[in-house]
Amino acid sequence: MEFNLADLFEHAVDRYPDREAVVAGPARRTYAELEERANRMAHHLLGAGVRAGDHVAIYAYNVVEWVEAMLAAYKIRAVCVNVNFRYVAEELAYLLGNATPVALVFQRQFTSRVAEVAPKVPSLRHLVVVEDGTPAETVDAEALGAVRYEDALAAGRPDRDFEPRSGDDRYLLYTGGTTGMPKGVIWRQEDVIFALGGGIDLVTGERAKRPEEMAEKGKDGVLTSLPIAPLMHGATQWGLLNNLSKGNKTVLVDHFDPAEVWRLVEAEKVNLIMITGDAMARPLYEALDEAQAAGVDLSSLYALSSSAALFSQVLKEAFMERLNLVVSDGVGASEAGSHGVGLAVKGQTGEQAAGVRVKPIEDAIVVDEDMNPLGVGQIGRLARCGNIPIGYLGDPKKTAEVFRIGKDGKRYSVPGDFARLEPDGTITLLGRGSATINSGGEKIFPEEVEGALKRHPDVYDVIVVGVPHERWGETVAAVVAPRPGTAPTLEELQTHCRQFIAGYKVPRVLKMVESTVRTPSGKADLVWARNEAIAAAAAAAGS
Repeated sequence: MEFNLADLFEHAVDRYPDREAVVAGPARRTYAELEERANRMAHHLLGAGVRAGDHVAIYAYNVVEWVEAMLAAYKIRAVCVNVNFRYVAEELAYLLGNATPVALVFQRQFTSRVAEVAPKVPSLRHLVVVEDGTPAETVDAEALGAVRYEDALAAGRPDRDFEPRSGDDRYLLYTGGTTGMPKGVIWRQEDVIFALGGGIDLVTGERAKRPEEMAEKGKDGVLTSLPIAPLMHGATQWGLLNNLSKGNKTVLVDHFDPAEVWRLVEAEKVNLIMITGDAMARPLYEALDEAQAAGVDLSSLYALSSSAALFSQVLKEAFMERLNLVVSDGVGASEAGSHGVGLAVKGQTGEQAAGVRVKPIEDAIVVDEDMNPLGVGQIGRLARCGNIPIGYLGDPKKTAEVFRIGKDGKRYSVPGDFARLEPDGTITLLGRGSATINSGGEKIFPEEVEGALKRHPDVYDVIVVGVPHERWGETVAAVVAPRPGTAPTLEELQTHCRQFIAGYKVPRVLKMVESTVRTPSGKADLVWARNEAIAAAAAAAGS
């Protein structure tokens, strides 16, 4: 039997109709309620001409309608497109132009941006607007032809009478690309379920043999998890989808407020919090004193899991000692799926704590640049075969670079992480093999920031690198060679950049130099640039 996302959700609905599935702000949905509303939206989309294989984009914060619209798309074999709500118009136009959605579900507060971008997306022919408290009389989404979300549901039938689905149905996740613009990673649904969605038990290594087995895993009770990141991120999407296949409960937040997280742990009896590294871990830990002083009951919480960003050893140990939690790091990539989970151990120092060590799934190995498997102690690239993506949407060149044939004749995903095989069979992930900047779980690509900076008339040349940051893991630094006779300030460059890139990508550190150092081929000397940027950051911190 084949594994399909909509089918897995429906198995859980049939087994646990009265269990709560999702809590998002004031909205609460049982499995039966979520099923009915997703069916209604699915019928609405069918009536609007959306067909199997078509793309449906969702542009919203973490609201329950995000979940309903995603499930609706999968029910009719359409493909959900995750949209970063931080994007400025230029970035949004690129993503939608690349994804070619036929329908867009968006919150009313984003109407002006949709009005600016939608005419540039020829594929887009249907709009659905979700109410978010923005006054309809001041933001007229209907003038664009948008249908109100609740009106669409009211007119849609609640029946589950859709065509049979397949493990070959597509799943799409947008992540960053080497050009700085987002890349859409295309998967078969069956493959992504086994790579990211719980089809393989990361502790035992066992693979589910029947789709119904996923729902059966929830028979002993409900696990309640709170993934803090936005649904536009793969980590939260898969935390949710995994839960929805097993009858578990997911609590969503539309923005990160540490005090609210601790309140929700008590109110919803949360068992697991999912974070993206120190950017969330540090504020959460700092808010613990006040929460515990107020008598907030955290006794239901027993696990804290991180992915997509640096989670420092000192904070891991602090959480373990303070709350007696199981603390773990998820290791994987949008282009490969999960390689395994690493459990934090107290007392690690130096090299032991420098990377995340995991017991890998059987499909994960470490290879050299020529795809030769490496032995114990050798550093190479982390690779995975088996259930891996089809490739990048509309980018055969990048697909060929990342998805390669190994010496054993198997097809592997090699997204660029450096890793080392340990004597006990575990693998230590050492870090990204590219210049990607990872700030608070957001992947930032230097080329994109450099492109924005070079639009400034006073910037002659620039190299962008990441420098260490206590809270965010890394922050963006620009080493700028100005045009003769000019001296742009950091504030001027930040204001300029915000016209072209999202705020989290804007440089926070500026180092002015007479000229940049590059190789004869024109490539940046990143070691030099990073040293210059770190010195500038230290000087700014000490001033």
